[in-house]
Amino acid sequence: MRIASLLPSATEIVCALGLEDQLVAVTHECDFPASVAGKPVVTASLIEGNGSSSEIDRHIRRLVHAGSSIYRLDADRLHALRPDLILTQELCAVCAVSYPIVEAAARRLDESTQLVSLEPERLEDVFGHIALVARLAGRPSAASPIIGSLKDRIKAVRGLLQGVVPARVVCLEWLDPLYSCGHWTPELVELAGGLELLGVAGRPAERVAWDDVRESDPDVLVVMACGFSLSKSQAEVASLAGRPGFDEMRAVRSGRVYVVDGNAFFSRPGPRLVTSVEILAGLLHPDVVPPPAASAAARWSRPV
Repeated sequence: MRIASLLPSATEIVCALGLEDQLVAVTHECDFPASVAGKPVVTASLIEGNGSSSEIDRHIRRLVHAGSSIYRLDADRLHALRPDLILTQELCAVCAVSYPIVEAAARRLDESTQLVSLEPERLEDVFGHIALVARLAGRPSAASPIIGSLKDRIKAVRGLLQGVVPARVVCLEWLDPLYSCGHWTPELVELAGGLELLGVAGRPAERVAWDDVRESDPDVLVVMACGFSLSKSQAEVASLAGRPGFDEMRAVRSGRVYVVDGNAFFSRPGPRLVTSVEILAGLLHPDVVPPPAASAAARWSRPV
């Protein structure tokens, strides 16, 4: 089986299943595990990655308005790599190469090539996709141990959280403009001992007004900018901290504003969503759950 992954999360699923040797193509964003770095890359971004959230948003809106894709797919290289299975998605228009482009490229391949769209909305969907990829790759038995281990880790977190009072939380997936969290993230918050105040489980992230964030007055505010590293997200919080009423919010006054690596964890619906639960639990309930690694999350404080 020759597998082309057009999603970082799909790449992580393939590798978790022990199928990395069957992976013949990845995206420019596939960086975990580190061993995939030498795999052929068949995509590229049309957006400068070093822009601010507001600059990136404007660029995306211009491209979408012009009817252009945000990513480029090297269809010729994909054709030369002759995949038997292509893993892609239709869930988010700005998260990967658009499905119609992938579909058009797939028509040039052998008619037996399978094109499969992974569209998780909840954590259980991710477990289902692990089983699906294993089945498609002819290794159905490889999924159960992986899924079982992930579920055991969640049970371990839940065990530590017995009896705790849920923390009131707001997670923001984008800062300018502001977006709440969505899809699987509110569920991750709940599993980590929290109550997400703005995002809705199983639904897309939605644009929210600053007044909505301020008036919700969460115990904990978590910035998990989609596609941003920890360091880049930390720099972006300055745009949030300048908004009226920010310093009066409960989370700010109590020093419970956190920034996490959204790109590595929360934005990728793969096995590391369970790590995301562990990260959140350590932030929300540090008295009973070990703190996350410094490379994954950090407490925000206003520069002196």
